[in-house]
Amino acid sequence: MIALSVNVNKVALLRNSRDTVVPSVVDYALRCINYGAHGITVHPRPDQRHIRVDDCHDLKQALSVELNIEGNPFSPAMPSTRQGVSDYPGFMALVDAIRPAQCTLVPDANDQLTSDHGFDLERDAHILRPVLKQLKDWGVRSSVFVDPNPNTVALAADLGADRVELYTESYAREFEQGRGDQSLELFSRTAEAAHQAGLQINAGHDLNLDNLTLFSGLPHLAEVSIGHALTADALYLGLEQTLGRYLAALQNN
Repeated sequence: MIALSVNVNKVALLRNSRDTVVPSVVDYALRCINYGAHGITVHPRPDQRHIRVDDCHDLKQALSVELNIEGNPFSPAMPSTRQGVSDYPGFMALVDAIRPAQCTLVPDANDQLTSDHGFDLERDAHILRPVLKQLKDWGVRSSVFVDPNPNTVALAADLGADRVELYTESYAREFEQGRGDQSLELFSRTAEAAHQAGLQINAGHDLNLDNLTLFSGLPHLAEVSIGHALTADALYLGLEQTLGRYLAALQNN
């Protein structure tokens, strides 16, 4: 079974547009779980423009499923600019305090709108290895965000990662142009190489109801993380029907 982890960042972004606690990130997450989601993902950034430090603590206390915290492990501490919002302690300090089930390492800069590339496993090996060891010492399952590349993905296992998360924007763009099958071939070869190295495979970014059914045929796929498209679909379809459709798309293979 392919697990669906719902990214709740966009719900936090909506809440943060006003000085309010509505919509509740925790309530939304619990509703997703009630409708069948297998996990919840958050991507707290230092400016806390969507998910906040307190959200991470609240979700850890409330959830009965896996919490996945993703972000740049080298993001430093940053003071909050909003009254009543806790300071950002730095990514790894936050992970240490929360101890989520999974931590996904993503090389995003503070000023990026969203993630747009994976780690270069060859170039970044020396900085990733101690981070992955620290996560292992904390008992936190690790995943590294990577671009599809069957020639280098196995390096993640040598560095100590438990999983890789395949960055799927290129697949989504190719799917829109009618080339989804061709794009999936590269992802499939990458997934096979990762599996042979002993890694589990996650995937995420721009997956939606149109392209997910095809992508769910990826060999050895363990988990997908979806937020933006799922949240947008829920505006039209309602959350329960939306979760049902995403779960059905994952079970078609």
